[in-house]
Amino acid sequence: MKSEEKHKILNYAKRLLLIVFGVASASFGLESFLIPNGFIDGGVTGISLLMAEITSLPLYVWIIIINAPFIALGALRMNKLFAVFSIIAIGLLSLTIAFVKFPVITEDKLLIAVFGGFFLGMGIGFTVRGGSVIDGTEILALEVSKKTFLSVGDTILILNVIIFSFAGLLLGIETALYSLLTYFVASKTVDFVIHGIEEYYGVTIISRKHAEIKKMLMEEMSKSVTLYKARGGNSHIDSEDSEVIFTVVTRLEVNRVVRKVLEVDPDAFIAEYIMGEVHGGVIKKNSFFKH
Repeated sequence: MKSEEKHKILNYAKRLLLIVFGVASASFGLESFLIPNGFIDGGVTGISLLMAEITSLPLYVWIIIINAPFIALGALRMNKLFAVFSIIAIGLLSLTIAFVKFPVITEDKLLIAVFGGFFLGMGIGFTVRGGSVIDGTEILALEVSKKTFLSVGDTILILNVIIFSFAGLLLGIETALYSLLTYFVASKTVDFVIHGIEEYYGVTIISRKHAEIKKMLMEEMSKSVTLYKARGGNSHIDSEDSEVIFTVVTRLEVNRVVRKVLEVDPDAFIAEYIMGEVHGGVIKKNSFFKH
């Protein structure tokens, strides 16, 4: 077997493992927390839960029905492999909900909202890491953003406002508010699982002691830096020889970097901001999250 084929098989196996883990987590969150207590989430999952509450069809049927058009759209607009893995993920989720029974963990509404959202969000996040979805909301949002002035975030927000408004009318205000908490926890968990603990920050540093700071970052902290020539009205940039330092660090490193820079120059100007995906250079992500 060629090494390229072997690598592809291992890659597919890793993706399937992430999908299986994600489906198990999402099923546990739904069966042990949300479904027994009538709570919902946002997006396609929320619509499915809401429809299961007000109709005679079970949740596992609604998950397939509502996700089907979004998966078809994903196959047309993105790629067929994505659609295949998504069909596998949604099929596994529906089968798990239909045939695997999980115990009800608690009847405390706050615990239901928090932990139901956590396990559901973790499940959605890991299936995304596996190159699939069990909630087609973002496929729709991406398509809408291409054809309207709305961003992906705006579209998801509008959709969820509609979902939770109907939940308030059909399930009651209290259940809708707890469901909103479920959605918030789930969305934050999805972000954490997708981006990981090594979420990246860009740090821009302006200082008269730029040479010392550069040396500290490279030698003490083993960081790669980019230098910009700069001048301006700010007191930190008062000559053509001034350099602005830019570096990329993880979430866990950002506070230490800021502290070390201020030790070198207490008057340094530091701007930090969250970055999206980072590729190339000496930045390396946790191999567990590669796919």
